[in-house]
Amino acid sequence: MKHRLFILLMAVISMSTASWAEPESGQTGRKTVGLVLGGGGAMGAAEVGVLKVIEEVGLPIDYIAGTSIGSIIGGLYSVGYRSAQLDTLFSTQEWLSLLTDRDESLKNDIFEEKDGTYYVFGFPISSSKKSNEPGKFGALKGDRITDYLHQWLVDSPSGYFRSSSTDTLESALQVSDSTDFSRLPIPFRCVAFDAKTMKEVVFTHGSISTCMRASMAIPGAFKPVEMGEQMLYDGGCINNLPVDVVRAMGADIVIAIDLNQTQHEDRDISLEEMFGITGILDWLVSRPDWKRYNANREAADLLINPPLEGYDVLSFSKAKVAEMLKIGESTGRKFRSQLLEIKKQVME
Repeated sequence: MKHRLFILLMAVISMSTASWAEPESGQTGRKTVGLVLGGGGAMGAAEVGVLKVIEEVGLPIDYIAGTSIGSIIGGLYSVGYRSAQLDTLFSTQEWLSLLTDRDESLKNDIFEEKDGTYYVFGFPISSSKKSNEPGKFGALKGDRITDYLHQWLVDSPSGYFRSSSTDTLESALQVSDSTDFSRLPIPFRCVAFDAKTMKEVVFTHGSISTCMRASMAIPGAFKPVEMGEQMLYDGGCINNLPVDVVRAMGADIVIAIDLNQTQHEDRDISLEEMFGITGILDWLVSRPDWKRYNANREAADLLINPPLEGYDVLSFSKAKVAEMLKIGESTGRKFRSQLLEIKKQVME
């Protein structure tokens, strides 16, 4: 009798615990929505415009994956920033100075040397501290953008990285260095490219700002981010529209915002398969990034491709950013009915 009462008691406790337990990430009891933000430099302003419409519709976002500028927007969105704040960020930030490591204190000097680096009107052009290690090419260190990303993350509206209002920036960043991206307010992934293995790297944990910096390290422009044996560059080198990444996170429905204005035909030639030649030469011939991009465009449930002809990755002037924000918003409105239909599917 006592044995039966014990079993009954344990069953009641188990049922009670199951009723009140927090669902795991993605276990919402409904279809989940994944948002993919493609790379494209300054053209990322259009992604912010589309996000404004997604928010107006009231469509919940359960997962985010991004590449390059998409990783920056996605990472900030995942910790609580929304379209209005990102709009302000894009519109007011001096992106050219930020991305080029410009020293504002030297912007009126035609030529100046400071701490071993030579500047023209504040823009670094060369350094006496050059690395002799092969493969580490890139004119810009990207230190300023990393520092700014740290600050933006810690100051996020969600307060995710601050346990109290008195936390210092340093203590908050120590926490962020070991972040599990699946436990963010919206689970997040971003993509980089390892130049040593010629393979994709999908970040699932670590310092979000460092991972975002790696994801946007355009070869030849930025120094790579080194993590262990990896030499990491812009994720656009291998997966500029990571639909497959957000799908692997558990998304049932995927909305992808593609900034690319040129479509690429798949190449079936592979020097590795034909002659056993590997590395950058085979990559340049076979272009696996094109194959991945085309496959991911097809795999998205809703593909939004704002018309951005005439703009490029460096269109960071305030006037052009304002124009692209409007283009993104107007494009998003053209997809409003599809977004509402997805919301209906999700809420059923």
